[in-house]
Amino acid sequence: MLRSGYSTRRIAAELKKAGIIRSELAFRFWHIVRPKPPLKAGEYLFERQATLPQVYSRIARGDIYFHVVTIPEGYTMFDIAKAIEDAGLGSATDFLHIAQTQTQLISDIAPNAKSLEGYLFPNTYQFTRTQSLGEMATVMVHEFRQVALQLGLAPGTPALVGGDATATDVNKIVTMASIVEKETAAPEERARVASVYYNRLTHRMALDADPSVIYAELLQGTYGGALHHADMAVNSPYNTYRFPGLPPGPIGNPGRSALEAALHPETTKFLYFVSDGNGHHRFATTLDEHNRNVAAYRRALGLR
Repeated sequence: MLRSGYSTRRIAAELKKAGIIRSELAFRFWHIVRPKPPLKAGEYLFERQATLPQVYSRIARGDIYFHVVTIPEGYTMFDIAKAIEDAGLGSATDFLHIAQTQTQLISDIAPNAKSLEGYLFPNTYQFTRTQSLGEMATVMVHEFRQVALQLGLAPGTPALVGGDATATDVNKIVTMASIVEKETAAPEERARVASVYYNRLTHRMALDADPSVIYAELLQGTYGGALHHADMAVNSPYNTYRFPGLPPGPIGNPGRSALEAALHPETTKFLYFVSDGNGHHRFATTLDEHNRNVAAYRRALGLR
């Protein structure tokens, strides 16, 4: 790692220490006799033996090493923090602190946001170790802004919120999208799943979204990797079994298709859905119909 402000002497010493060059003096002499492009800070990876001119040329070009971090759709800020740490880019705890406190990054579009959850857009990123964790979070938020702009998601844009055409509350749309993202991995179903939750809001029904309970326990540090009946009673505004309406904020970071679904749900009367055991869902308008779908799902799993 060559840090900003290093002198040519310090760079030569670091390269020698890492076994990249054999002679500090030769490197410094090369710098004197060559044209003077500034040697650029950053992390460099030399996977095979290189000559001194090749080493010098790479540093002069700034051909630095990038760490690839892939953030799948639906990842929470907890997942992202671990991915950042696993890539060797910093502490998961430090990234979480940024995600939970740096809400000024989105205050213009989501002034009531409790954290950056929902706005760290899923994508594959290339980061360097010279970037701060705050800069990495800013890049993810910028990517969200770009996609939101393309979708027309901005404060004051007409959209469906709770079943009525109103000015968009961006945080509500992103919160709905995060629930939809967690509930189905099938892009073609997302607008229909969104319709179920919007219909429940219209009918003043509890959303009863299992992923919201998981998120409530993640925030409390009590999630054990599986949901049990007792978990449905967790006392958190993110628990949509206990508290009506949408949770206070997103429960993950939705991708483009989930955001589209939250902005443009299907027009249906569905109030229920359950897995069909094959990666999709069966939808129902009545509780009786839903119970039959649940029974079919249990039979498919070999359960009574």
